[in-house]
Amino acid sequence: MIAHESRSPAGLILPEYQRDEPSHPALDTPEYRSSALRHPKQPLQYLPHYLTEITGPLLGQDRCGEHDHDLTVQHDGEPLGERIVVSGRVLDSGGKPVPNALVEIWQANSAGRYLHQGDRHPAPLDPNFSGTGRCMTDADGNYRFVTIKPGAYPWRNHDNAWRPAHIHFSLFGQAFTQRLITQMYFPGDPLFGQDPIFNSVRDEQARERMISRFDLDTTVPEWALSYKWDIVLRGSQATVFEDEEDEDDD
Repeated sequence: MIAHESRSPAGLILPEYQRDEPSHPALDTPEYRSSALRHPKQPLQYLPHYLTEITGPLLGQDRCGEHDHDLTVQHDGEPLGERIVVSGRVLDSGGKPVPNALVEIWQANSAGRYLHQGDRHPAPLDPNFSGTGRCMTDADGNYRFVTIKPGAYPWRNHDNAWRPAHIHFSLFGQAFTQRLITQMYFPGDPLFGQDPIFNSVRDEQARERMISRFDLDTTVPEWALSYKWDIVLRGSQATVFEDEEDEDDD
């Protein structure tokens, strides 16, 4: 993404980042049917960021509870499914680490069902798995979660449509106005070829950057396998992010 300035209808000059059109999904992607009702149909209106938006609220370590990063110990019993470690770094252009970023995740359980009243998939809920977590990046931009590998699930976008296993990621900077959302996938998923959300990212190399890699070195022996996934905010290796209008449990 390239920094530049735009002028609002009120004449205010506002900093923004130029959209990476070859990589990022089109706002209206016909193959992703619900985007027809959710994408903006009028020109975006840029709003100035005043002191409140720029300085607050503070999103520091006190936002994270003791077990927020470990989704397998948040209830009285252990959740069902394959335990995994998901870790990596949040980086800016040039590989510069991004410290003190609030990273949040949400996901389906091992049967492919979200703990959400809108999820009607006839798969079992797990009373010991809520599917949400958060942590702060350290001084070197590292984050780490322990969770259960999510299952695939049907979503009625087209005939026999199934979403590949994935984990949603949200990253905050220093305020709520500084938020990016993306999805992480798992290597070798056979559902990639028929998933319009994954394939709405038109650049093949950008799609590959959405896929984690198995990492034997960071597995926990006899307990959990491990996947590594770095999140790059800007530059030629940037991760693909969603528009907040598209944020949901898909």
